[in-house]
Amino acid sequence: MSESFRTPASDDGELLGVATLCRAFMAGDELPKIYDRLTARLERDPNDAYAMLDLSMIAHLLGDKEAHLRLQRQALSQQRIFSLAGSQPRNQVRLLAIVTAGDFMSNTPLEFLVEDGPIALHYLYVASDQALPHPLPDHDVAFVAVAESDRNRGVLEQLDRAVETWPRPLLNRPSAIARLTRDGAFRLLYDTPGLVYPVNAAVTRAALEAVVRGETEIEALLDGASYPVLARPRGTHAGEGLVKLDGVSALAEFLANQSVDSFYLAQFIDYRSADGLFRKYRLLFIDGAPYAAHLAISKNWMIHYLNAEMNDWNHRAEEALFFARFDDDFAVRHQAAFTEMARRIGLDYFIIDCGETSDGRLLLFEVGTAMIVHSLDPVAAFPYKQPQMRKLFDGFIAYICKHATDDGRCRTTSPE
Repeated sequence: MSESFRTPASDDGELLGVATLCRAFMAGDELPKIYDRLTARLERDPNDAYAMLDLSMIAHLLGDKEAHLRLQRQALSQQRIFSLAGSQPRNQVRLLAIVTAGDFMSNTPLEFLVEDGPIALHYLYVASDQALPHPLPDHDVAFVAVAESDRNRGVLEQLDRAVETWPRPLLNRPSAIARLTRDGAFRLLYDTPGLVYPVNAAVTRAALEAVVRGETEIEALLDGASYPVLARPRGTHAGEGLVKLDGVSALAEFLANQSVDSFYLAQFIDYRSADGLFRKYRLLFIDGAPYAAHLAISKNWMIHYLNAEMNDWNHRAEEALFFARFDDDFAVRHQAAFTEMARRIGLDYFIIDCGETSDGRLLLFEVGTAMIVHSLDPVAAFPYKQPQMRKLFDGFIAYICKHATDDGRCRTTSPE
């Protein structure tokens, strides 16, 4: 067994969950063993919803979207409430994550944030065509983990109607989440002092085809911004379908390769540093306070941590220094932008991906609640990341505890 992997104690009535399964996936030979145990359970009991949901996540990790969604549907047809393995002891704060069906980007991945903490995590799956259960599952605090997307709009609207009478503290109001479309977030934040937010617009295929035919200009769709521009199909994340277009011919080629009718356009701002490299920062905000989650460095403008050149020792050293100096450097330089941005967004928890312009201003790429923050990186290669992730996780857990108990602390002993 990999030194970094451990399987939590669980039984047929507990969910292993995404964090454990991701660790097993990265450990290599552990995931097939878990798969075999889960399929054996399902053979014994074809209605084992917990096994179905874990198998659904395994299928997702292996890239089998059809099996992922099929198993997920089968599990949710059996039940809508699930408990994460290890979430039964009575001395833990009971956190109810309100989630919906979908892929990795459909919900806030809370499991990574509360690992090893005094939090009993339970899931309530909701859908726009199903009423909320009555009574609700027992919990100390609820967290709306449903993320913004076209598909989730109806769910967020349903939840928004329920929040005023919610019986316990509820974090991340659904109406504030729903505003974070790419164009909606731009309208909300574009004039924040100290912040540069490239123009973002939702556009139709017909509007883009009119540009290709010369009937209008790209500037008319992007409030005066011109090429190069970024284009992507609406509803995509993590760089899926994202391209940089330098002119009309590139736009025509992009449309020829797309079957959808709705897109997002964004102004491209060259954010290369003086050394010619691009730097993307992921920051997490808890109650308005920023935490550094990662720094990715690459020769390419489209950066994801997994494809950035973070195996370079110098890049890792720079990320470690970024973590060490964040509170006294990056957070101080951008404090005004952070404070106003958090006020306008109005969420207890959110994440941004950002960079810096050549004149030192904060350059915002994306804001949302579903981006992943984790401690999965190998300790041998990234020894500096574990303390930083622990600081971030402790901040999140403390915020949950603040809302869950009268004295603002997580319970450490069982109630009488």
